[in-house]
Amino acid sequence: MHDFYSDTKTKPTEAMRRVVLDCEVGDEQKGEDPTTNELSRRVADLLGKEAGLFLPSGSMCNEIAIRAHTSPGDEIMCDQSCHIINFETGAPAALSSVMIKSLAGQNGIFTPEQVADAIRPASRYAPKSALLCAEQTANMGGGAVWPSAQVNAVAATAKDAGLATHMDGARLMNAVVKSGVGADEFSANFDSVWIDFTKGLGAPVGAVLAGSDEFIQRAWRLKQQFGGAMRQSGIVASMCLHALDHHVDRLADDHALASALGAEIAALDLVDSVMPVETNIVIFDLSDAAPTAAEVVSQLYDDGVIAGAFGPKRIRVVTHLDVTPASGEALIAGLKKSLMRG
Repeated sequence: MHDFYSDTKTKPTEAMRRVVLDCEVGDEQKGEDPTTNELSRRVADLLGKEAGLFLPSGSMCNEIAIRAHTSPGDEIMCDQSCHIINFETGAPAALSSVMIKSLAGQNGIFTPEQVADAIRPASRYAPKSALLCAEQTANMGGGAVWPSAQVNAVAATAKDAGLATHMDGARLMNAVVKSGVGADEFSANFDSVWIDFTKGLGAPVGAVLAGSDEFIQRAWRLKQQFGGAMRQSGIVASMCLHALDHHVDRLADDHALASALGAEIAALDLVDSVMPVETNIVIFDLSDAAPTAAEVVSQLYDDGVIAGAFGPKRIRVVTHLDVTPASGEALIAGLKKSLMRG
C-alpha cells in the first residue's frame, strides 16, 4: 500500500533499527539513561532552550505544557484548526481544567492583532487569559509555515500582556528545512516548544519538550503524574538521535513531492481548490459534482493507496519517508478515476 494518510505512518528504517543494538541505556527516571540525556540536551540546544524532556508523544508534550503554564479556570488561545483543539480528545479540559478561545487564522496562522483582541481584561467574572499556543507547521492549514517574524510577534503580544507562550512544533523541522530559518529563531519568544520524531523524521516513538530549567522541572513532575516516565528509554531515544542525524535534510524531498502532487491534483476536473502547498501536506476540496471524500478515499484504497477524508468534500495526503515518486504516480492515477470527467 502507498500510505499517504499521515507522516505518522513511517516505519523505522533498517539503519534506525540497527542503532538500538549498541545504544547505552539506564533508568531514565533516575537520570541514568545516557542516550535519552543526550537526545534531550541536543534538542534543547537546537531549540535555544535550557533543558529538554523526552516524552512518549507530541500530544503529551502539549498537554504537559498546558498544565504547567496554567491554573484551573484559565483560558488558553490557539487557532481553531489546531491539533490541541481537534485531535487531543478534549485533554485541556480533562487534564488542566482550562477553557479554550479559538482564533480564526488564515490557514492556521493568526496575527498579533487577533491575539490582542482575544486577551481578556482582568475581571473576577471572566477566565484569565493565561497561555498562547501556536502550531508550526499548521497541519490542517495545509502544512503552512509561520514566518519567523509573525510567529514571534504573536508570542511577543501575548507575553507583553502577561501570558505564557507554547509552540506545538510537531513539524517544526519541516518549517526549518523549507525556510532555512533555525528552529531556535522560530521559537525564540516561546516559553516551551517541542519537536516530534514520529512524523517526517521516521522514528517509532518520542518527542522532546524544551524550555527553561524551571519549566522542565515542573514538566518532569507532570510526566511522572501522567504516566509518561520510562525506564531504559534509550532504546527508543537512540532511534530519535538517528532521525536527527539522518532524516532532517531529506524532508526537502517530501516537500518537493507534495508540491508536485498539489499541482497535479489542482488540475483534476472535480477538484474545487487546493490549499497552498508549502511543506509535506496537501489538502484539497472536491467540487459539488464530485463524489464524497469518503467515496474517493475508498476507491483509492481499492487501488492500493491510502489517503484521509477530513470532511464531506475534503481530502488530505501527506508525504513522508515511506512514500516515493512512484507512490505519487499511483495516487494521481487513482484520483483520476474518480475526479476526471468522462
